[in-house]
Amino acid sequence: MKPVSLTFKAGAGALKSVKTHGFDISSVGTIAGASGGAKWLVLSQLDRAILTNLRPKLRAPVHLLGTSIGSWRFSCYAQNDPVAAIDRFETAYIEQSFSARPDIHEITAKSREIIDVVLGDNGIAEILSHPVFRTHIMAVRSRHFLASENRWLLTLGLLTAATLNLVSRKTLGMFFERALFYDTRELPPFFNVGGFPLQQIILTAGNLEDAIVATGSIPLVLSGVPDIDGAAKGVYRDGGIIDYHHDLPHSSDERLTLYPHFYDRIVPGWFDKNLSWRSPQPKHVDRTILVSPSAEFVSRLPNGKIPDRTDFVNYAPAERIAAWRACTKACEALADDFNEVLEKDQLAARLQVL
Repeated sequence: MKPVSLTFKAGAGALKSVKTHGFDISSVGTIAGASGGAKWLVLSQLDRAILTNLRPKLRAPVHLLGTSIGSWRFSCYAQNDPVAAIDRFETAYIEQSFSARPDIHEITAKSREIIDVVLGDNGIAEILSHPVFRTHIMAVRSRHFLASENRWLLTLGLLTAATLNLVSRKTLGMFFERALFYDTRELPPFFNVGGFPLQQIILTAGNLEDAIVATGSIPLVLSGVPDIDGAAKGVYRDGGIIDYHHDLPHSSDERLTLYPHFYDRIVPGWFDKNLSWRSPQPKHVDRTILVSPSAEFVSRLPNGKIPDRTDFVNYAPAERIAAWRACTKACEALADDFNEVLEKDQLAARLQVL
């Protein structure tokens, strides 16, 4: 039997719709992208398949909902030549190098270098005027001493937030405010999302790059981005702190969400990674189709795992680069499986319950 490379799961509404009416690509109204750093490399070939085979069949508007590396991927999606942008991103990301003991400033500078390569000369204008995609970036604005770059204060704040999060996820609102940078042409289904303090900021040529960098700024690893144009004064950080895998409304009632993901499970927030009992509200994923590498496929990847940022520490640079290149090459199987499922109308048969 041919090995299964991808797992397909769906919320109740999406499952019923596909089982009853089949899958219509033009029904996709949102594409979601999670936080996850280097994990995105396992999706780079799937991204290419979506951009090559699905994008021409999508019906505007399609909202791109991203935090952290999800927003970096989507900065490629909404360019005029998205596959070329993914190529640039993948190469720059894999080949990034650092000194023997890089500090937060060196890592932050490298982040800026990579996004400049990804956006090129015209990327910002293309994203803001894309005929199909509406780009929305979720970051957080740090509150109180979590806005400090002093490592001791920031560490204390993060430990306090993580501890209170064990009691209730809502306590994160004491420390962070959602910052939604949005395309004004059509408001997304999550525009007025509740649960946490929310700031809504119009996405412009003057703040798009800063918003992308901010939503990928992992505390203690990269510096936060201060005083972004058009936003309230403050320090902006990784959107995954609250919205790690997006426990918020993905879709309108009439459209579906396509969610290419590293895992077959959605973890609400950054501090919930080891909390097995935390899961998204069913209404938020009701019309979501989650596509992820199967466990069997992951076991066959280099080192038997999806890339992550610990690889920078655990492997010599040449070893890490070789492993990451081998991973992206192996992940062509994910794109092949995805294309075959859609071409042969097999999605209904492959869907499991999310």
